[in-house]
Amino acid sequence: MSLNRSRLLKLILAANLIVLAVLAFVYPHLMVGPGKLIPGHKQLESDCFACHAALTGAASERCITCHKPAEIGRLTTKGLTIAKPLTSTPFHQKLISQDCVACHSDHAGVKRFRPQGHFNHALLQKTMRDQCQTCHKSPTDALHKQITGNCSQCHSQERWTPATFDHDKYFALDRDHSTRCVTCHTSNDYRQYTCYGCHEHTPDNIRREHIEEGIRDYTNCVKCHRNANEDDIRGGFGEGEGGGNNGRNKRDDD
Repeated sequence: MSLNRSRLLKLILAANLIVLAVLAFVYPHLMVGPGKLIPGHKQLESDCFACHAALTGAASERCITCHKPAEIGRLTTKGLTIAKPLTSTPFHQKLISQDCVACHSDHAGVKRFRPQGHFNHALLQKTMRDQCQTCHKSPTDALHKQITGNCSQCHSQERWTPATFDHDKYFALDRDHSTRCVTCHTSNDYRQYTCYGCHEHTPDNIRREHIEEGIRDYTNCVKCHRNANEDDIRGGFGEGEGGGNNGRNKRDDD
C-alpha cells in the first residue's frame, strides 16, 4: 500500500514538473519573465526567443541583429537619424567588446537587482577613458567653470563624489589665497602650480626675501608654506643650505 502511494506521489510530481516545463517554453513571458520590457521593445513581449536562447539566456549576438554597433547612438534600428543623441560621441563604437548584456537589461524587474546609472568605464578602450566630456556634461558651479578636462585628477571613474582631491592637504585656500584656479595653475595642468601668478609674489620679491633669510632653495613653495600664514613654516627646507630653522620668523618687517 505504501509502495503504491509513493509511486503515485512521484508520478504526480513528475507530471507537475513536465507541465511547468511546457508552460515555461510556451508562455515564457508569463512563467519566467522578470518584468515588462522597455517601451522600445514592447512588441517583443510575447517573443522571448528574439533575444534569448533556450537554456542559455540573452545573447549579445541576437542584440546586434537589430542594433548594429556602428549605428548605435547615430541611427535608430529603422535607419533614421537620431535627432537628439544622449551623448556628443556615440561611445558604443569605442567599447573593448560588444557585450550588450553587461550593461543593458530591458526587463523592468531586473532593475531591482542591478545597479542603475552605473557604467563600468573599464569596458571602454583605454584612449577613451580620460575623455569624460565627450559623454558627461561639465558641472556648472563656480569652481568647475574654471576647469576644462582633467576630471581624473580629482574624481574617480567609480563615482563622482566624494572627490579624491583634498586641496588643504597641499595648501589651504584661506585669506588672500582664495582666488581663481588659473592664478596658480596654468595651462590647465593641476599637477603643477606657480606662486608667480599673483602681483605680490614676483620672482624678484620672493628671491630677495628668501636670500635675506639665508634660504637658497625656494622653488617649491608648498614644501614650507601650506597656508596664508607666513609664520607657519613646515618642512626641512633649509637642510644643507645653512640651517633648517632659517625663515621661521621671516619677513617680520612686512
